[in-house]
Amino acid sequence: MDIMALIDRIEEVVDSSRNVPFTSNKMVDPDAVYEIVDEIRAQFPDELKQARWIVKERQEMLEEAEKEANRVLEEARERAHAIASEQEVVRLAEQQAADLIDSARQAEREIRLGAEDYADEMLANLEVNLGKLLTAVQRGRDRLQGKVSQRQ
Repeated sequence: MDIMALIDRIEEVVDSSRNVPFTSNKMVDPDAVYEIVDEIRAQFPDELKQARWIVKERQEMLEEAEKEANRVLEEARERAHAIASEQEVVRLAEQQAADLIDSARQAEREIRLGAEDYADEMLANLEVNLGKLLTAVQRGRDRLQGKVSQRQ
């Protein structure tokens, strides 16, 4: 069950609770709310794990691209030494290596930005859900506190 559905369940618990006579307050079963809050907490680690996985994958892709670029650059240098008399071939190999490094850097940048955007989106979603949950919990606490202050 996703977080939004769990928040909807909290609202259902509050809405279906009995009214306190002569007030707009409700008598909410705290165990029911705590159970749903525990379920919400259980949902968070998966989203955070997913964001961490994306960052890890991005780092692995960057390392792989850098290794490949270094391998190609080293290969180009070895070729250049083997055919040093042919200046044009050496110049072309170096240009290809530089182009590959530029391509790898561009790919790294795109992957990094995509991973950061995804992680930011996941965290923003989490922030919104937490805000809604906090609002629902605060509303419930406010109602409970209103009930307690009516007795005193």
